[in-house]
Amino acid sequence: MYARNVTFHIKANSHSDYTHTFENQILPLLQKQKGFKEAITLSNAGSPDAVSISLWENKSNSDDYNTRAYPEVLKILAKVIEGTPRVQTFESAVSTVHNVHATV
Repeated sequence: MYARNVTFHIKANSHSDYTHTFENQILPLLQKQKGFKEAITLSNAGSPDAVSISLWENKSNSDDYNTRAYPEVLKILAKVIEGTPRVQTFESAVSTVHNVHATV
């Protein structure tokens, strides 16, 4: 498994807009990508800092997403984030992720 770790800053007073955008626009786009397995987004309403982790079957799938769909994701998120997101990639060493869903 391969992971993309993206850190970024949510614009002031845009936390709920970010969540809505991720759930309704970004997640469906991710789910259409070959090799996509899971997405986890982490944020706190009182902080601009956020992290989004996506899991992929392999590096090739992650690379394809990065060149083909990620530019569109950045355009969609432009209204709710500020600055340039920082992207890091990792090979999975250990994982217990099995469709864990967030509680609201």
